[in-house]
Amino acid sequence: MPTYLERILDGHRAAAAADDRSLGELEAAAGAMPPARGFAKTLAGERGLSVIAEVKRRSPSRGILAQGLDPAEVARQYAAGGAACLSVLTDTEWFGGSPADLVAARAACRLPVLRKDFTVGRADVYDARVMGADAVLLIVAALTPEELGELLALARDLGMDALVEVHDEAEADRALAAGAELVGVNQRDLVTFEVDHSRAERLAARLPGDVVRVAESGISGPDDAARLAAAGFDAVLVGESVVTAGDRAAAVEALRRAARCS
Repeated sequence: MPTYLERILDGHRAAAAADDRSLGELEAAAGAMPPARGFAKTLAGERGLSVIAEVKRRSPSRGILAQGLDPAEVARQYAAGGAACLSVLTDTEWFGGSPADLVAARAACRLPVLRKDFTVGRADVYDARVMGADAVLLIVAALTPEELGELLALARDLGMDALVEVHDEAEADRALAAGAELVGVNQRDLVTFEVDHSRAERLAARLPGDVVRVAESGISGPDDAARLAAAGFDAVLVGESVVTAGDRAAAVEALRRAARCS
């Protein structure tokens, strides 16, 4: 039986195969966009643990997280709490997001924005830049080594950053071999969707000091943030615990404060 990841990727690759748009036209449109805001630079320039707060409507494992979510208002709340960057889900079928969510969130604040989606080809990277994204997600488990290298280079050519996501030691080595400078360690197993809290700590030591290290998934509050800061991470990417919080600004600030005290 196909895993969650396989089913999601099958859908995205089928859509990419059916896309008859001209790559040349997409490249021209992406190249005409204003400069990106500098996602990795913002994270590297912050003192202590940075928070990448996520605009997330629903998840395959939890269902609807925020009924009637207003991405612009959520972005403003995150910024008020001291988030360094935003992550916005644009996958529609599995996460209920859209490019319009990213456009609205980015217009509502000055924070750099990651397009959180399943990137499978060049058109996805061009689309990310055209919708205003400052960074794009590249999941090592979803790409061949050749695809990873090609899409990482394309993102750089467009002035974007690429958050290269890994789940184990072999994927971390592949990310580094491709030249990744911004690496996310996802604590959620994309086969079972279970969270392994030891994964990030185990892989942190494998990433060199000149790489911006981001911990993803399963970060439920300040205790997790403090633990990950102590493990050597530069940032945490947090979705469910902040988007479902009664006071989103306070939830983001609590993560930052806990990390400072660790």
